[in-house]
Amino acid sequence: MNSYFSIEAPSEGLVEDKGSKFLAYAFPVNTEQDIKSCLLQIKTLHPKATHHCYAYRLGLDKNNYRANDDGEPSGSAGRPILGQIDSFKLSNVLLIVVRYYGGTNLGVSGLISAYKKAAAAAFQHARIIEKEVILPMQITCSYLHVNDLFNFLKKNGIEQWQESYEDDCKITFSYPKSFSNSLSLFLEDHKNAYTRANEEKAS
Repeated sequence: MNSYFSIEAPSEGLVEDKGSKFLAYAFPVNTEQDIKSCLLQIKTLHPKATHHCYAYRLGLDKNNYRANDDGEPSGSAGRPILGQIDSFKLSNVLLIVVRYYGGTNLGVSGLISAYKKAAAAAFQHARIIEKEVILPMQITCSYLHVNDLFNFLKKNGIEQWQESYEDDCKITFSYPKSFSNSLSLFLEDHKNAYTRANEEKAS
């Protein structure tokens, strides 16, 4: 897969049930550090809330995820939130639902429904977009070949990179996954000139 679906910008949703308020906040995220920052932001915004439940999913392999009930009955909050992330077929998304208790117990089924509806509301207010998968790369080469590499990258729409010059040149950049085949062919055709990070130089 060269792309995935996520949300373009943060969005919000609100559900009220028997006096309880469920405020949902959806964020586009790329790393677990992004997630920690967003959680801190919402907990600071709602310090007196009864619960701060959340779920996230990162990456395309669907193995990096978490669902947190934050004190609600097991499976009544985090799982319904994660279920909506999957229902909308999204990745690199964090969704936090803040609950203010209204004095009436909703029961497990009522909680599941409320958290599900709040999560869905946040995504319904979001703009869902398709994003290209971006991969990192570091290439080492001699000074003699660095300009040829720059010209190749520019020709293929990559115009930003970091340069480090010591005995050799180290060029670090990011590229769309759809460019993988072209990049691999270029490096294979010039294997005596360029070395990927963690690869041994061709003899």
